[in-house]
Amino acid sequence: MRPLPASAFLQPAASAAPHVHLATGGRPLRIVHVTRAPVGGIFRHILDLASGQAERGHAVGIITDSLTGGDRAAAALEAIAPQLKLGVARFPIQRELSPTDFFGFLKVRQHLAACDPDVMHGHGAKGGAFVRLMRAPRAIRVYTPHGGSLHYGRHTLRGTVYGRLERILMRTTELFLFESQFARNAYQSMIGPPPSIVRVVPNGITPAEMAPVAPRPDAADLLSVGEFRHIKGTDVLIEAVAELHRAGRKVTLAVAGDGEEGAKLRQQVSKLGLDGSVRFLGHTPAREAFVHGRQMVVPSRADSLPYAVIEAGGARIPMIASGVGGIPEILGPEGNMVPPESPGRLAAAIAAALDDPAKARAGAEKLRERIGNLFSQDAMVEGVLSGYGEAIRVKVTKPA
Repeated sequence: MRPLPASAFLQPAASAAPHVHLATGGRPLRIVHVTRAPVGGIFRHILDLASGQAERGHAVGIITDSLTGGDRAAAALEAIAPQLKLGVARFPIQRELSPTDFFGFLKVRQHLAACDPDVMHGHGAKGGAFVRLMRAPRAIRVYTPHGGSLHYGRHTLRGTVYGRLERILMRTTELFLFESQFARNAYQSMIGPPPSIVRVVPNGITPAEMAPVAPRPDAADLLSVGEFRHIKGTDVLIEAVAELHRAGRKVTLAVAGDGEEGAKLRQQVSKLGLDGSVRFLGHTPAREAFVHGRQMVVPSRADSLPYAVIEAGGARIPMIASGVGGIPEILGPEGNMVPPESPGRLAAAIAAALDDPAKARAGAEKLRERIGNLFSQDAMVEGVLSGYGEAIRVKVTKPA
């Protein structure tokens, strides 16, 4: 290990790189992000964060699962690898609790020791557990739940087990970083008040992602973007489309995404007689998907702070969404939101938006301004680094 005096963290270093964040005392940090699955919004968040930290002069690494993500994850990690001085490491990490976790943990621990980090940042339930089980006489242990175990009901078996584990791991966490106030409140309600530093730092997008996206001439009336998981509620949207068809309104829908429920969703479309009206685009990056629909619909049953909603808002896409999780924090008080798992209410909101496209476009313009003010990638990176700096200062000045 490389022991350092407290002054190294508390005073600017004369030789520091010019873009290194002042909250770290001007000294470049060694940061390792640990997560299970390299997919979805959590992976996007880590890639953006790691890239921004590397650009500011910090040495960054990523540890993730080798069993999931496929070619897309491999390509994304290969693309960012040249920026990462601490490299990319992939080990088998199961989604659910498993006896094999012990061997995965040993591999992660060994690699972390070789990286000798100042910051071990765990993302999601499994990544957060691996990081916080580490002995860390010098490094800080940081946890961002990204929903994770918070999605399980408090009175379910999984919720009970994960809740107990979270309460144990709270004691070995120097910094909690939540991407939404909803996630912060949910954690405190389900697990308890964190005993250490807590920061809420929203996800953010780049200036390039604030460029408006116009629909193609053959765009569908509606668009959905996201993983095919029960929690994302794509089946609810398909049922809403069926209700509109039964009422004589033959709306069309483009669905971008893939995942474990893909076959089930296609079967639902066929069963409801919607094959000619619902088009599956496969996995498509959000900004590439936006041209395929005139109205974005986000029918989530639960969510934290979904990137797709932020990106659509930045691209000036009219939007209807479930008022769950952190989505109201993105859309604001004027957002067009409906209760989750309500196909009838969702169908009515869709019909109203399609009947008044001028109002939908005006709402999209207001949302784009809100996104630009509150959800920038630079602000996200700076906010996270500021949290690291505070936790480091507390750790190095705390009596042994």
